[in-house]
Amino acid sequence: MSAEEAVAPVVVADAAAPAPAEGARKPRTPKVKAPQVPKVNKMAPKAAKKEAASTGAVQIGIEYKKDVDFPKWYQQVVTRSEMLEYYDVSGCYILRPWSYKIWQEIQHWFDNEIQELGVENSYFPMFVPAKNLEKEKDHVEGFAAEVAWVTKAGSTDLEEPLAVRPTSETVMYPYYAKWVRSHRDLPLRLNQWCNVVRWEFKNPQPFLRTREFLWQEGHTAFATKAEADAEVYQILDLYRQVYEDLLAVPVIKGIKSEKEKFAGGLYTTTIEGYIPTTGRGIQAATSHCLGQNFAKMFGISFEDPQGPLPSGEARPPCHAWQNSWGLTTRSLGVMIMVHGDDKGLVLPPRVASVQVVVIPCGVNSKTSDEDKAAVDERVADIAKQLKKAGIRAKVDDRTTYSVGYKFNHWELRGVPVRLEVGPKDVKSNQALAARRDNGEKSTISHETLAKDVRELLDTVQADMFTRAKETRDANVIKVEDWKDFVPALDSKKFCLIPWCEEVACEEEIKEKSARAGLATEEAQDDKAPSMGAKSLCIPLEQPQDKPIIAGETKCTSCGKDAKRWALFGRSY
Repeated sequence: MSAEEAVAPVVVADAAAPAPAEGARKPRTPKVKAPQVPKVNKMAPKAAKKEAASTGAVQIGIEYKKDVDFPKWYQQVVTRSEMLEYYDVSGCYILRPWSYKIWQEIQHWFDNEIQELGVENSYFPMFVPAKNLEKEKDHVEGFAAEVAWVTKAGSTDLEEPLAVRPTSETVMYPYYAKWVRSHRDLPLRLNQWCNVVRWEFKNPQPFLRTREFLWQEGHTAFATKAEADAEVYQILDLYRQVYEDLLAVPVIKGIKSEKEKFAGGLYTTTIEGYIPTTGRGIQAATSHCLGQNFAKMFGISFEDPQGPLPSGEARPPCHAWQNSWGLTTRSLGVMIMVHGDDKGLVLPPRVASVQVVVIPCGVNSKTSDEDKAAVDERVADIAKQLKKAGIRAKVDDRTTYSVGYKFNHWELRGVPVRLEVGPKDVKSNQALAARRDNGEKSTISHETLAKDVRELLDTVQADMFTRAKETRDANVIKVEDWKDFVPALDSKKFCLIPWCEEVACEEEIKEKSARAGLATEEAQDDKAPSMGAKSLCIPLEQPQDKPIIAGETKCTSCGKDAKRWALFGRSY
């Protein structure tokens, strides 16, 4: 990394050098030399750390630029902003209050929405008997490598190993079979907020790929496929709202390919995000229609409501139609990657733990006691007004830190709006507002403060989403000729291609694009190594300007008849 690329520590020097004493020899005027290009200091961040350690200082800022060293930038942002802390077990992390509050905001909103739909919360054990997990072969194969097993109690081997849930279908469905006897017992719609463990992977990343994570998982059963289908898309749109309306992150709704769908399911719907800095896609949340596969395996059936056949014989039992759907703490990582900048986090107001920080300014040793008291009184009144208006506000009146330190502290943590209040502001009956997302400043009258701050927060939220969407849209391109496919990937684009939807073609696309990608010798992120393109989804909204024409439009990769436009890209 060059000296220009690293964010160098700031050294504060005296305002002016002392003048030479009277009668002292004047310093010799140096010869003017041609300016030289400074040597690149590749060790700038390490040198800064060494200097900080020698002086006992603690570095709190971000040393790496997002566009230059994204992996190290991300690691520093999540830790120095106090979102999480690394734990002694690889792939496991401590969610600190600053991040957990965001998760709680998501929980609160989503929980209210699904309860309006008739979903109820419950909790099932985290341990899965081996016999349950092995009932559904396709499902088990999808998770086999990731399952963590409990095999001992103290020094004694367990009679039957217990899996730690990677997901809860095989935990819950034996009891759905017990509870469902009649069509009157349906629909059965349960959700649980819990942790899950998925163990087998080499490159853990905070929030994105973790061995233990928090999520909600909904599991529902219906009498008809039509009811199940309707819920799949209802939930998918709630997930879209979580990302777009709360986290200000644009997503694309779609259906997963046959290769990428949930193991054992009928079909999988998804929302896909885009990380501009790396050009990679990320699966943001999924809503699966499981069909009747699990119901048949676990015996979730009910008497046919039509009654016996005309002959008097009983009709065969009907099997329930089932769905499962989940949203995880991965959402926090997506939000950080999309919105964060070289100063740290940039939080959307709707989920920020602190939406507004109020900082007293312009008070020093020369400030009169009367002015100091007036500032303190005004700051307290502002906080009271904001909290009364339902705005999450905090006053930073710590006297042991400078105003500049406080600014940096809250910028690093991504607080959406900062209000500065000094003696002059009190006399002018106003406050100075600074936006975290773009740095813009404006004055706000004390008379309309709560109203104006609320409007400013709404503007910040809308602007963050608009900027992210414009960036995403500019990086989704249609590709109809294979020669343009890999160059587009290497330019950090999503590729929208006419596609035949065949599994063999998808595997070939991944192989060909991986081989071509390696040939370019690009610098790779060791935490998210280069890979071939995969199908992210078949978008629900197909391009209207160029519809697929049956028998005429050909697949970009193999040349067979295309069925729909599909979104391909490198992904996390």
